[in-house]
Amino acid sequence: MAGTVATLFRMAGAGWVLAREGAFSQLDPEDMPDGPRRAVTLAQAIARRGVTDQDRSDRLTAALNRLGPSYIKLGQFLATRPDLVGTEVADALGRLRDEIDPFPEDEARATIEKSLGRPVDDLFATFSPPIAAASIAQVHKAEIADDMGARPVAVKVMRPGIRRRFKRDLDTFYEGARLVERVDPASRRLRPVAVVDTLARSVTLEMDLRLEAAALSEMAEASAGDPGFRVPRVEWDYTARDVLTLEWVEGLKMSDVAGLRDAGHDLPLLARRLMQAFLRQALRDGFFHADMHQGNLFVDAAGDIVAVDYGIMGRLNRHQRIFLAEVLFGFIRRDYKRIATVHFAAGYVPGDKHSVEDFAQALRAIGEPIHGQRASEISMARLLTLLFEVTEIFDMETRPELLLVQKTMVVVEGVARTLDPDFDMWAAAEPVVSEWVERHLGPTGQLELVAEGAGAVGRLASELPRLAERAGRLSAEIDRMSEHGLRLDPETIAGIGRSEAHAARWGRVALWVIAAVAVVAGLKWVF
Repeated sequence: MAGTVATLFRMAGAGWVLAREGAFSQLDPEDMPDGPRRAVTLAQAIARRGVTDQDRSDRLTAALNRLGPSYIKLGQFLATRPDLVGTEVADALGRLRDEIDPFPEDEARATIEKSLGRPVDDLFATFSPPIAAASIAQVHKAEIADDMGARPVAVKVMRPGIRRRFKRDLDTFYEGARLVERVDPASRRLRPVAVVDTLARSVTLEMDLRLEAAALSEMAEASAGDPGFRVPRVEWDYTARDVLTLEWVEGLKMSDVAGLRDAGHDLPLLARRLMQAFLRQALRDGFFHADMHQGNLFVDAAGDIVAVDYGIMGRLNRHQRIFLAEVLFGFIRRDYKRIATVHFAAGYVPGDKHSVEDFAQALRAIGEPIHGQRASEISMARLLTLLFEVTEIFDMETRPELLLVQKTMVVVEGVARTLDPDFDMWAAAEPVVSEWVERHLGPTGQLELVAEGAGAVGRLASELPRLAERAGRLSAEIDRMSEHGLRLDPETIAGIGRSEAHAARWGRVALWVIAAVAVVAGLKWVF
């Protein structure tokens, strides 16, 4: 009881902070069901007055920073979901950077000693105060002196108590998602609980720095030899669950456009290299850096792009990569029927409710306006925004894995255009995408698909005896149930009764708590 009530009050408290900062002001309650409409109307009434759209964006990010690390991560994650929060809110959240106050150096040293089993001064020749701090960890500059010689390194240290904090806040997020699904059945298409599931998995991976080290290692192997892109080297002997040590990157951040220009770097070339590096990762490798904003991208003295912070990674299987390539090429070729067919074949649009022709018509409404423009004016961000707008009409379920790659593509395009305002994304992408399409959708790729199918058939054949045995047992059990019926022992029946009574009681308690919080919030606003 205490845990549930505490979760509800935390949710209400966070809602109050966000409502005051205008987080719900851009939502239109007109077409919402009664419950959500009343909640949004109340939230908009609570919001501060006389706040401009720009101020509201700043206030929203400030509110998330004030609520803590979990909410910063939630905001960054929702920036990838314009279908959930709207494009304006997603844009504001996309500017959210988890740059928060560092924790004390002595706590970082204690974490390193506990993780690596030796004092910091024995491990490193030098060790600096924190130079950057984020929601989950902070970074120190250090120097290693061992048999390989002296070399500078970056030491990433997990924030103390962060796992406990995230676990508590994730409980709040789950309760909020379940509440949304209960009061607004239409929202179930967007799968709010599944959204929190995805966030929880992402955060769980970020909480183990050994997994980030593994991502760095895998990416380094996959991109070895790629022109103009490299990955920092991991120092495995100085890495553990709460500590990640890697090569120190000397270079300029991509956000420092003037500095890059003054250093003599070719900015249009850097823009092309960045887009091509991302597309190689997504299409060729099916494993991509999913947080490629300017703060995570450096340019070294040789002109190579060096990406850091591999805590958030994306994966695409073969069929998802084919889908992505087909959609990109379909819009360029104006082949809307093909794009629609791919959506239906992948099961993203239910064929029992809609026709390929109707979906192709909607895609034409998206694609035709961009074809009167120069290629350099066709924004992937705009195209994807329009594409999101038709998904609800055609009951297209959320595809988190595709949303992540789409969001990353939009971010990469934005970074490229800060380097080169005339950046032509399609011209930059063409060599990589064409090579991949020719390799995987041409005759060679079709032969590989046939070979994969033959292998699957072989595996199925080897499983047939076991499947037949299980089917026989299931058939016998069904025959027994049809003859004697399904019987539950008295203890099971009593347990079901207790569970139902408990659920009903807590449902009533939750409703009263939410009502009380709403009343208190209203009184605060009035007085």
